[in-house]
Amino acid sequence: MTSNPRAAAVAACAPSSSGSSSPAFLPPPLPSPSDDGELLRSLHRLARDLSVVETPAPFLRAALASISRRSKLLAAAFDDLLLCAAAGDLPRSASLCLREVLLVLKRFRAVVADCSARSRIRLLLQSDEMEAELRELHHDLATMLDLLPVVELGLADDVLDVLALASRQCRRSSPVPEAEQALKASVLSLIHEIEREIVPERERLEKILEEVGINDPAICSDEIEILEREIGDRASEKWTSSMIALVGLLRYAKCVLFSATPRPSDSNSKANVEVEGGEPPAPPSDFRCPISLDLMRDPVVVASGQTYDRESIDRWFSSGKSTCPKTGQVLANLELVPNKALKNLICKWCRENGVVMEACEASKSEQAQAMAANKAAIEAARMTASFLVKKLSVSSSPDAANRVVHEIRLLSKSGSENRAFVGEAGAVPLLVPMLYSEDAELQLNAVTALLNLSILEANKKRIMHADGGVEAVAHIMSSGATWRAKENAAAAVLSLASVHSYRRRLGRNQSVVEKLVHLVRTGPTSTKKDALAALLALASERENVGKLVDAGVAEVTLSAISKEETAAAVLAALAKRGGAEAIANIDGAVARLVAEMRRGTDWARENATAALVLLCRRLGAPAVSQVMAVPGVEWAIWELMGTGTDRARRKAASLGRICRRWAAASAADGERGAGCPVDSVVPPAMMAS
Repeated sequence: MTSNPRAAAVAACAPSSSGSSSPAFLPPPLPSPSDDGELLRSLHRLARDLSVVETPAPFLRAALASISRRSKLLAAAFDDLLLCAAAGDLPRSASLCLREVLLVLKRFRAVVADCSARSRIRLLLQSDEMEAELRELHHDLATMLDLLPVVELGLADDVLDVLALASRQCRRSSPVPEAEQALKASVLSLIHEIEREIVPERERLEKILEEVGINDPAICSDEIEILEREIGDRASEKWTSSMIALVGLLRYAKCVLFSATPRPSDSNSKANVEVEGGEPPAPPSDFRCPISLDLMRDPVVVASGQTYDRESIDRWFSSGKSTCPKTGQVLANLELVPNKALKNLICKWCRENGVVMEACEASKSEQAQAMAANKAAIEAARMTASFLVKKLSVSSSPDAANRVVHEIRLLSKSGSENRAFVGEAGAVPLLVPMLYSEDAELQLNAVTALLNLSILEANKKRIMHADGGVEAVAHIMSSGATWRAKENAAAAVLSLASVHSYRRRLGRNQSVVEKLVHLVRTGPTSTKKDALAALLALASERENVGKLVDAGVAEVTLSAISKEETAAAVLAALAKRGGAEAIANIDGAVARLVAEMRRGTDWARENATAALVLLCRRLGAPAVSQVMAVPGVEWAIWELMGTGTDRARRKAASLGRICRRWAAASAADGERGAGCPVDSVVPPAMMAS
């Protein structure tokens, strides 16, 4: 609620009735001449800025024009007041009153800035609230102008007339324009029509959006992006349902009215002009999670004030720890507070550098649930999917196809309903041939669209059963025009491999396995990560392991073990299902696993230890002797038993028992493991356990 400026000014000017010396009850100090001069210069600057304010939407033109007109009057009056300040001190009551005027003008500026930052749709939906706020501010400004002691200031008559005119204009109550109310009703009527499965008329839709100020594809894309962010931030609980519905409507309008033209920032992004061997730009250190060192998707603040990615810190807490990973401080609580300011900066950096940033799973789930409960949004998505697929089927050139595929990619990015509608409309068979396109942008959009669609179970079947679907994905992994396309193809394999029967089929496909191995061997960091994740999924099937070993998965994974934590998990999966001997036969394999057990991430350490336990159990004494021959292995086991995750501790304890038994057996046979006495090989803590 806005405070009463008249009461504030009277209270400020009145002498204190209390004898207390508390600063809260003392009248403000008398401003110095220099303070008065700075005050008037600030008022003049602010009034001048407000007089040239730009209108963010056509329907706000009248409201912001009134601010502009009154600010011009005030700027002219402040010109004369500056001369008064130059001639001497302002009266104390005048100075205090002008300070209140400055506060009111700052609130006007805040409202104008807020209007510029909001989506046009939200501005329209909340127009009644905004008009009420502006009326209250105008009334406050008129009150302060009436309280201004103009006689004491000795202002010229024309300046007095200007101030009186500004006051009268501020007090003039202007209702919300009928055209604005009618436009709001038209937008809401579109939602109701879509809920009844009525396709909006093109001409009517175009006219309404023109009045809202959405008249080209770039503005439409920006509006969708801002609306989605406002929905995620719960900017307006009252209008959230309508905003969700209108996101779907705008996507449909973008396709129907603006020919699904991609934004320049999408089509010319750095990601799309990468050369072979190039790597996406490295994010600033402040945008990386201190735990995973990856770009944070959902930054959150813990009780110590440090920021981490939600997924990483959740994993940290799930392992039983209650300390801050960075500072070691014991946390008073395990609550996570979203760091929205940092997230906005990360999103901006991603857009500017062409880096794809998926929303966190929790955020995507919330938005998907909200959409699932919104009939208008569902019907708008269905209409959009049908329109796009039909248009793709008749696209006559790569450029025309790319515009449509780009929109399919965006539509299928979130929401199972969207993916279902696109898949049901028949998009998959049309997308597969485009993976062979020589147009790098079309190729990237097509493989990313398939990746997005593959998240839905029914679409996995469509891709696996499409003619040449798997072969086309393998083609991208080897011959894709950009690393981003190759990376997304590997991610698509990972997504498809989540189904048991498809995992076997993919593992039997020698081309798929070889291409994944090649990506791990030659790809940049993000590509290696996705390729290793896909290999891990394939290695979870026993009948695939022989083919993986023959393709060189063990060797290439060992080469990546110090750089990618997933590598240790792949080796553990191979060792568990028949690949132990192949791993042990690689020179230095055991030493690298021990090194990872000592210096890797928590997940890498537990998987490296699990792999060593499996090697020892599958291969017996030869493998154990290799483990015990690595300098410092006993201390690595001992340390992991004390500091590792629950699983890591169990695996370390198992490895310790295996080593003790081997040492005891060697002693009984008169053999000293690696030429060392038993008590020098195994630390006392392990001997006692």
